[in-house]
Amino acid sequence: MNNILQNFYIEHWLVKFLIIIIIIILINIVTRFILNSLKKQFSKTNNLWDDCVINSVYRPFTILVWIFGIVFTLEAFNNDMKALSISHDFLMNVKKAGLIFVIALFLLNISKNFQVAVIDYNKKNNIDVDEATYEAITKIIRLSVIITSGLIILQTFGFSISGVLAFGGIGGVAVGFAAKDMLANFFGGLMIYLDRPFRKGDWIRSPDREIEGTVENIGWRQTSIRNFRKNVIYIPNSVFMNIIVENPSRMTHRRIREVIGLRYKDLSKMTSIVDKVKSMILSHENIDHSQTTIVNFDSYNDSSIDFFIITYANTKEWVKYHEIKQDILMRIGDIIENEGAEIAFPTRVEIREE
Repeated sequence: MNNILQNFYIEHWLVKFLIIIIIIILINIVTRFILNSLKKQFSKTNNLWDDCVINSVYRPFTILVWIFGIVFTLEAFNNDMKALSISHDFLMNVKKAGLIFVIALFLLNISKNFQVAVIDYNKKNNIDVDEATYEAITKIIRLSVIITSGLIILQTFGFSISGVLAFGGIGGVAVGFAAKDMLANFFGGLMIYLDRPFRKGDWIRSPDREIEGTVENIGWRQTSIRNFRKNVIYIPNSVFMNIIVENPSRMTHRRIREVIGLRYKDLSKMTSIVDKVKSMILSHENIDHSQTTIVNFDSYNDSSIDFFIITYANTKEWVKYHEIKQDILMRIGDIIENEGAEIAFPTRVEIREE
């Protein structure tokens, strides 16, 4: 850049500075115009991947222009200003580091954009998508890019990567002892991503702990769950490695299990009631008839004769399940009433000492 300016007999440093700034601004304007034009053309296509690429290029390319512009400015002033004694090798290393940084930024952007595009594509096509898995893969890719680009930049400026890795190995032992809880949470989060006992949006609960609610976020250190009081519970991921977790969101059906007691004087009507209740359940439109249905006389209780029902509602929704259950219980009540029987209630006999 300095040689080009000298060919045009431009020697004053301020003039050089203004010319370089104007050139950088013009390159940025032209670049943005070209990228915006490509973006408009790609938005007309049904292919999401070209949009991901163009959106990922936009910011890194702008930064690259400014990095190279700053380096060219320093090169131009290096000979004119005595105070600037920057070596040519250092400026070349800055160029290389800037290029590596921009490539890393492009890879970070494209990994994030691909994640969003894949999730949106699956949702639009009604494909079941596990957002947590895609997010975990993206985080691993981004972490790998950051570590790799950082090591390459250090190597560019003359630092020994083997020395850095050796120091990292020694320091890793110390950090491991000091941050064992953090590492336990990290690996706990990794196990959640790999085993997928639950995902974002699932309703989970644990009989071991007072944990129940909807999963809002799965991070590398902790998982946030919103309980039914609408409070948010933040749970370290390491906890999930040592407790039992139930995932009602993945149930196939909801079970209806009830025990109903009749009066002892209605014993002769028990068989008819049981048969009619079973016939009603087997013909109910909201019961899955491929599942087990049991209606039987069960026991002679202290103040009642009991029969029980076990059947499965053809829904997983909590509200719909209770509507179906209510309808079945009301129909059972009608059957008992039509048979001239009554539901028993507990009786108590008081014995008084004279």
